[in-house]
Amino acid sequence: MTKKFALAVSLFLIPGILQSRDREGAVTFAVSGADAQPWLKILGSVGISRAASGDASIVIAGPSAQADIAALAQDHFLVLEGLSPAARSLGITAKTETIRIRQIRDTHAPAMQIFWETPVEASTAEVPADFRVFAFERWKNAPLVAGKRTAHGAILWIATEPGPSGIERYPYLMQALVDLGLDLRLGTTNLWAFFDSSYRIRADVDYLARRWRQTGTSVLHVAAWHNMEPDPVQDEYLKKLIEACHRHAILVYAWLELPHVSEKFWADHPEWREKTAAGQDAQLDWRKLMNLQNPDCRKAAAREIGSLLGRFDWDGVNLAELYFESLEGASNPARFTPMNDDVRRDFERTGGFDPKLLFDASSSYSMAKNPAALSKFLDYRATLASKMQADWLDLVDRTRTSKPYLDVVLTHIDDRFEPGIRDALGADVARSLPAIQARKSTLLVEDPATLWSLGPERYAKLAEKYRELTPDTRRIAVDINVVERYQDVYPTKKQTGVELLELVHQAAASFSRVALYFENSLERQDLSLIPAAATTAKLTKESNGAFHVDAPEETRVSWIGSVALDGKPWPIANGKSVLTPAGQHTLASGAAQPAVSISDFNGEIRTAASAADRADLSYTSRSRAVAVLGSAVSSIELDGEPFSKKEAADTSILLPAGQHVVTFYR
Repeated sequence: MTKKFALAVSLFLIPGILQSRDREGAVTFAVSGADAQPWLKILGSVGISRAASGDASIVIAGPSAQADIAALAQDHFLVLEGLSPAARSLGITAKTETIRIRQIRDTHAPAMQIFWETPVEASTAEVPADFRVFAFERWKNAPLVAGKRTAHGAILWIATEPGPSGIERYPYLMQALVDLGLDLRLGTTNLWAFFDSSYRIRADVDYLARRWRQTGTSVLHVAAWHNMEPDPVQDEYLKKLIEACHRHAILVYAWLELPHVSEKFWADHPEWREKTAAGQDAQLDWRKLMNLQNPDCRKAAAREIGSLLGRFDWDGVNLAELYFESLEGASNPARFTPMNDDVRRDFERTGGFDPKLLFDASSSYSMAKNPAALSKFLDYRATLASKMQADWLDLVDRTRTSKPYLDVVLTHIDDRFEPGIRDALGADVARSLPAIQARKSTLLVEDPATLWSLGPERYAKLAEKYRELTPDTRRIAVDINVVERYQDVYPTKKQTGVELLELVHQAAASFSRVALYFENSLERQDLSLIPAAATTAKLTKESNGAFHVDAPEETRVSWIGSVALDGKPWPIANGKSVLTPAGQHTLASGAAQPAVSISDFNGEIRTAASAADRADLSYTSRSRAVAVLGSAVSSIELDGEPFSKKEAADTSILLPAGQHVVTFYR
């Protein structure tokens, strides 16, 4: 038996691995001699599945991998765990010194504090000079993650196993694989993100909008309380921001945080400030809460919000966190609201006692002596919060008479998975949901801070709780808070790398839409991978060379040149990627570039067609839709009628909400 033939036989006998692969097909992985579970999570976080047959793009080999497997690196992505014979054959050698790994430094985020909960003893390794080192042991600078490209593949070496859940040790393994040439061809275009201009007032709006769209953002929820009262500088910035977002196919929603109205409203109206149970003005964290139960306060706030919604070219409104403080509930009187005079009088009339007495140790209504009294007020408080939400949703509805395209979102903290939230905040989603559904609005579920240390599997469990409330979950979305957590969490305080990708992927698989709080809290090194994490679409290569896309929503597919979708020229492409509609479709190379191209679209694509002199697009959209033109057009028709909202220099076209057919003529 020749050496070459023996090598081919040994590779063939490794389950799930062949000695060659089709680099243009779907990315899959196979495992030999290693624990598959962490890799199912690491690679699954961006939609890479385990190979069902013998053809895998990525091969993971464990600590006992023999030298002959190294040959796979020429046309595979070969991942090696530990100082195996295969690693040594590639020049990765062990020194006599051992290290205790507890803290690491990764070149993708040099300032990020990365701690392992359980230290690991390992041999110090030396890697060849042509390897790029991605991660080091923090104190002795020993390499822990390194790799290099090969002729048609790559090698990635890690000093230890990745840990049982995939997130314990090396946050940026996916970034390293992408640096080595791994191509993630699918990405979402339908993420939501929150934006607070107080952090970014000097940033270039076109730069921001372009980056947001590249990250898969379709809707930006902008902190509108900064613009509650007219201000020339801030208003001009917001107007330019909205225009830039529309140029890049992003819709902009006014994000409100009632009972906080604005800093000026708080300063101008001390008589309307909310009170805590300790009798103090309710300035809690950054929010300065107003007494919206007071008729004069409510009328003034409604006037300000009505003006705000009218002054700017919003596409929607998000009423966020419209309930009471705090997560500690009645146990912390200094944060417990509402205790304003209007609420106290109203509850005394209906409940029979002043709720202030709950916090008076000498009273028979003291919560320590009378838990039933506290329960009675907490029920009243939850009912009041739901009524507030309905009242302010009604206000937005009145605004929609002049702007019927405004989409409406209610961001509501979860009290189903964490039932103590109801009593802590007065937040009762079961009470609020009917008002949201009656208006065909979206419920954006925020998972409480108490759950932020739990794994991504919580999103599937959370979604099941909402299916118990309603069979129609198409308008229930989830908000991921990407912030530093107060719990002891490892390996990073903030969700980043593999952990963040897993969170986003599981949330996208469980809910109709995913929102990220907030765009400036996302780490730079994570941005390019988030679109891949947020899609559940699948791509496979067919025997005739075409590609099959199975996607639950619009999906961007990397694609060079012209494209045919289901055998017909497809106009929604930009030469580097194609935007496919939801459903199952076939992609193949197109015969020629279309006469009219649409480089991007924000809306639900139903059908599209290309002809010699035009492109037709049928769509639906809850708010307005945005079409970004990739070629010049002479005129536009909407539902067969001239559509005049187009200047000669416009490349971004705002289209009406609803279901329509638009035609772009060359």
